[in-house]
Amino acid sequence: MAWQVETGVAVVTPQELYARYQRGEQVELIDVRTPAEFSEVHAVLARSVPLDGLEPRAVMENRRGEAGSPLYVICRSGARSRKACERFRAAGFDNVVDVEGGTLAWEAAGLPVERAPRRVLPIDRQVRIATGTITAVGTLLGAFVHPLFLVLPFLCGVRAIHSGLTNCCLMSRILSWMPWNRASAGTPTDPNTGCCASGSG
Repeated sequence: MAWQVETGVAVVTPQELYARYQRGEQVELIDVRTPAEFSEVHAVLARSVPLDGLEPRAVMENRRGEAGSPLYVICRSGARSRKACERFRAAGFDNVVDVEGGTLAWEAAGLPVERAPRRVLPIDRQVRIATGTITAVGTLLGAFVHPLFLVLPFLCGVRAIHSGLTNCCLMSRILSWMPWNRASAGTPTDPNTGCCASGSG
């Protein structure tokens, strides 16, 4: 049974949610990760509704099931789905339920998932590769070409600090719009990587 957390958002475990589905209950599940993350692996019941451009009223007006039934929300580990549920509640919709532990918990429980035939590196790994490349190249250019190039590794450091403090990452947002990430899941409606997208929720 779903329980209430401190913020007032109802929570359900992946196991209980799937058990409800197996009992024949109506289960409508949205995944608020980026399209690239969704394409890589997602709960078999989920459809993609990226968080960044999430419009609660539009989602509720275009629901597949009954308007009064619960709308379940999942992400990677729970951070983004919690934010999505809070947006729904702020818009006046209380019938939303956060899937505890997200897709990581769903997969760890051995529940069925769907995977893309063509694997794309997760956004968080792309961010680390890009950060490392910019830092290394900027340092070399600063040492051998001109000291002003040292601004590049400095900015990477500032970005990392900002990302850690705010759980938001501009670089992951930019990377989500790259062709290889968009192609893996079709054209994204509103790719969420502005916040909590670099593998943190």
